[in-house]
This record gives sequence, structure tokens and C-alpha cells, in this order.
Amino acid sequence: MRSRPTIQDVARRAGVSRQTVSRVLNNKGEVRPETRERVLAAIEELNYRPNAVARSMVRGHTCTLGCIAPSLTDFTFASIIEGAQAEARRQGYFILTGSAPTEREVESLLEEFLHRQVDGLMVFNPYADGRFRYLLPLIQNGVPVVYLGNTPRNEPVSSVRCDDRDGGFQATRYLLALGHTTIATIIGPANEECVDDRLDGYRRALEENGLSVDDRLIVQGDWSAISGYRAARSLLETGIPFTAIFAQNDQMAIGAIRALREAGLQVPRDVSVIGFDDIPLASYFDPPLTTLRQPMTELGEHAARLLISAIREPGLTPERRLLPARIVERASCAAR
Repeated sequence: MRSRPTIQDVARRAGVSRQTVSRVLNNKGEVRPETRERVLAAIEELNYRPNAVARSMVRGHTCTLGCIAPSLTDFTFASIIEGAQAEARRQGYFILTGSAPTEREVESLLEEFLHRQVDGLMVFNPYADGRFRYLLPLIQNGVPVVYLGNTPRNEPVSSVRCDDRDGGFQATRYLLALGHTTIATIIGPANEECVDDRLDGYRRALEENGLSVDDRLIVQGDWSAISGYRAARSLLETGIPFTAIFAQNDQMAIGAIRALREAGLQVPRDVSVIGFDDIPLASYFDPPLTTLRQPMTELGEHAARLLISAIREPGLTPERRLLPARIVERASCAAR
């Protein structure tokens, strides 16, 4: 595979130093017109594209932010981005958004954002796969970054998350308060931090009520309704009794309700179901879904504020912000 040309290749082709090429690229310092022409010709001949990380460190502010999400059609991501966009506009900033479903798309998207001279980046779930590796050199070079949905490990960046551990605890405690003692849970993909935290909350609520955790009642989904449907069918096929399901998002909850109905069970008379997110259709499901509402708009607003603060005040101490979810009671849960 042919390697990308470097600034040294341009300098060699033009017969100048790297410093001269840098001055031409950044339009800084005195360069003779004929020298500038040779450098520009070499850049065109080699199809050289300057390193975006390096260039991002030598320019002024553009009042533009970049945001990378796994999807732009997912309601949760889109709602958070809307909140961030509204806050950014209030402070005179504009947000460029891009979707990167897998880490393969991240590198080119970052390059594009930095070539468009964004002042900083908001990134959803950087630890869901290996995409965080592309962020590390930017962070090390001082590019302001805020994580959404993940807690930084060692990186000096701010983060904003829903308090998923408390949310899982609230959902399970709510079912326990209704008299349920055999509570199944349908969890999301294993590589997401919120999944582990919601599961931790579920376990803690059971244990604090003197109940043991039956791992057979913990079934994996992938956030989709069909995965919730299949998970509920799997639970029913085990023959292990349960009277309630905590689904880690609303889509899986509605899939589970369909599977229960097909098995001749009524919700909530036979099995109670609680979700997480409070998507707009949750109140129109049959029955209307009891769920945990994520503060999506607020998550986006906080992320934008933290990022803009980091841009305006380099060296600012990073913050970790956890925003609470709250139960929205509807008709999919009933007392035992």
C-alpha cells in the first residue's frame, strides 16, 4: 500500500526546508514568491494533505465544534446532539456532526473535522470499540475533547453521562416496591459502559433487598426491538418463573412485550415491564410504557458548555458530570 506523502517529501521535491513548507502551509512568515510557487507546485504534484492534528495546533478559533456519534438517526444520540447544538448556538458556536458506526470510519471523519478547523470535539462512547485510540494523539496535542457516555480512563478530558448505575437501581427498586421478587433483565451490548452500570444497579437493588441474583434471568440484547423480542422468548423457554422485566432501553422493552403477548401473557397483569430512555413513542405503546427518562437535552447542553469552556480556557481542570434519570410511571407495571 502506497504511503501518504509527508511534509519532508514536499520539502525535498521543492528543494526547501520543512520550516519553509510549514510557513507556506500556515501562511506565516516571509517566503519569497518564487519559493512559495515551488512549494505549492510540489504539494499539488504529490497530492500532499497536511496533517490535521498538527495544523489544528497553529490556527485560531473558528467557533466550530465537531461531534461524532455512532448514528445520527438514533433518537438518544439525535436528542443529545440537539441539546448540544442549542447550547452551542447560544454561545456563538456551530456544530458539525458525523456518524461513525464502526471505528473504521472514525479516522477519516476526524481528519475531515480537523481540516475544517473545528475548535474541539464531542465524541459519543469512545470506548465502545477502539475509536478512542484515534482521539489520544489529539488530546495529547491539546485539542479540546469531551466524552459523551463514557468516563475517561486516564485522558485529561471532561465527560458527561447519565447516571446509569442509579437508573438501573431505580428501575429495579421500583419493581421490588410493587412486590416483584423474580425480576429478569434484558441488557444491551456488552461493550458499552452504560450496560454494565445499569446491570450493576439492578444487582445492587436485588442484593439490598436480600435477594440473590439469578444469572439465568439476565439476557443479552443489542438495543433493537427484535433483540428484546428474542430475549423475552429465550427467558420464557427456560421455564424459570419471573414476574417482571427490566429492559435496558425502550425498544427492547416493546419487543419483549410482543413476545409475552404471543405467549398468551398480559402486560402488566402477568408480567410487568419497565424500559429506559423514554422515547417519544413510549407513551403510545400498548400499554403505555413505564420507563426511566434520560435527560437527553441536558446531556447535550452540558457537553457543549464543557467543550466551549475548555476551548476558551486551555488547561481548565476536566469535569465528570453525571445527570440523573427519573422514573416515568405509566401502565406497563402493576403490583403483585
